[in-house]
Amino acid sequence: MLKEKLLELREQALSNIGSADGLKALQEAQIRFLGKKGPITEVMKSMGKLSAEERPIVGQLANEVRKLIAAKIEEKKADLEAKLLELKLEHEKIDVTLPGRKIATGSPHLLASIIQEVEDLFIGLGFSIEEGPEVEQDYYNFEALNLPKDHPARDMQDSFYITDEILMRTHTSPVQAHTLEKHKGVGPVKVICPGKVYRRDNDDATHSHQFMQIEGLYVDHNVRLSDLKGILTVFAKHMFGADREIRLRPSFFPFTEPSVEMDISCFRCGGHGCNVCKGTGWIEILGAGMVHPNVLRMSGFDPSEYTGFAFGMGPERIAMLKYGIEDIRHFYTDDIRFLKQFDRA
Repeated sequence: MLKEKLLELREQALSNIGSADGLKALQEAQIRFLGKKGPITEVMKSMGKLSAEERPIVGQLANEVRKLIAAKIEEKKADLEAKLLELKLEHEKIDVTLPGRKIATGSPHLLASIIQEVEDLFIGLGFSIEEGPEVEQDYYNFEALNLPKDHPARDMQDSFYITDEILMRTHTSPVQAHTLEKHKGVGPVKVICPGKVYRRDNDDATHSHQFMQIEGLYVDHNVRLSDLKGILTVFAKHMFGADREIRLRPSFFPFTEPSVEMDISCFRCGGHGCNVCKGTGWIEILGAGMVHPNVLRMSGFDPSEYTGFAFGMGPERIAMLKYGIEDIRHFYTDDIRFLKQFDRA
C-alpha cells in the first residue's frame, strides 16, 4: 500500500509542478509534497509498521521520489525565472544609441570660492596661510591684541563666553598673535588667516552670529604704511576690476596705530554715485593699520626694530558686493536655488 501511495504521489507532484504558472504556485507545490507535514513525510513515518523485508524497498522508493520531485522543482524554478527575465528584458529595453544622462556634480560654495581666490592672490604675493582654534583663550583673543580686561573697546565685540577665560573667537586676529609668538621675535612674518568667527549679533540681512573673516599680517624691518596701501590696491584691482581706486580714511582699532578704513571706488557706477555706493561713489570694504607697538612687544618683537601692518576683511561682504546679494543669511540656509546661481563663480 505504501509503495502504491508513493508512486501515486510522484505522479501528482510531477503534474502539479508541470502546471505551475509562477514561482508562488511552484513554492506551494514544494511545501505540499516535500514539507514537514507533507504526504511523503507521512509515508516515511509509517515505515515502522512494515516488515523487515519491505522497509528497505519502500525507504529506497521514498528517497527516489523525494529526490525526483526536488529536482523537477529546481528545473521548473530555473525555467520560470528565465521566462521572467526574458519578459522583463522585453519590457525594459535599453536603447544604447541614446545619449547618456549627465551626472550632476557639486561645486564649491560661493564663500569657499571667494576665500580660495583671496588665498591664491596673497600666496602669489609671498604670504602663507595660518589657521588657529575657533575656541580661544581670552588672552589671545583680546589681551595679546592690546585689549586688556577693562578696555572699553571690548564692547565693540559682543562675545560668546564659555568660561571667564575661554570664548568663541570674535575675529581671526588671535591667529596673528599665536603666529607672532611662535616666531619668538624674529621676522619676517607674512601670513593671512582665514576662518569662522562668532559674535552675539541678532541675525538679519547684514548681521550673523557666525561669519567668515580673512586677516593679513606682515611684520619685518622697515614695513611702512605705503606698503600696506600697495598691497590693498593690488587686492582691490584683483577682486573688483583693474580700474578700481582705493582711499584710506583714519579710523580706530586697538591693535593697530595708525588705523584706517579702506574704501574702493564703486564698481557699479565708476564713482559717479548709485544705490550700491549710496550716492558717494565709494564702498567701504575692510579695516587695516600698522601693528600697534604693544602687540609687537607682547609677542616678543622689538618695536624699535620691527614694524608691520595688518588688515581684515569679510568674505561675505565681498561676495554680497560683487554679486549683488542682499541678505547674508542666504550663505548659510543651503537653499540649492540660491547656491546654483554661483556654481561657476
